[in-house]
Amino acid sequence: MKSHFLGEDFFDRSVIHVAQEMLGATLRCRQKDGNVLRMIVNETEAYDGEEDLACHASKGKTPRNEVMYGPAGVIYLYLCYGMHWLLNVVCCEEGYPAAVLIRGTLEVTGPGRLTKKLGITGELNRKQATPKSGLWFEKREYEIANVESGSRIGVKYAGKYWASKPYRFWFSKHNSGA
Repeated sequence: MKSHFLGEDFFDRSVIHVAQEMLGATLRCRQKDGNVLRMIVNETEAYDGEEDLACHASKGKTPRNEVMYGPAGVIYLYLCYGMHWLLNVVCCEEGYPAAVLIRGTLEVTGPGRLTKKLGITGELNRKQATPKSGLWFEKREYEIANVESGSRIGVKYAGKYWASKPYRFWFSKHNSGA
């Protein structure tokens, strides 16, 4: 079966559009034993540049977040609370810091649980999301229904305006198309 891998051109667009269009995409992750886990993305969050006070780039470029300023389609992993790796993919043009957080899949709820299930650690940080790196995304194979949006989770520190932005997207059902 031919892969419908989502490349740099898919991610080199508005982070809001990418976050919405990643819903239903297949996340693939090669395990140490060579097997590839396959999961359907059903929840994302968008983080949109230095003005977005919930975005890691809100205080400018740092060694931790400089990957967000790089090319689209690059994996951005960060350690949350010193214990959970969270998976993001860089979006938009190089130099503009934006990324989509993968919050969950139909199989696993929660970004920390997801990376744990996939065995993801900081080793993939700064690598292109491609089959070569061992983590990539493929186009959705069916239509999704009932896409919802709401405020992002855990960003109250960003103030009411940014915390209430409807930059979280999710769905719970899909049409398998027959």
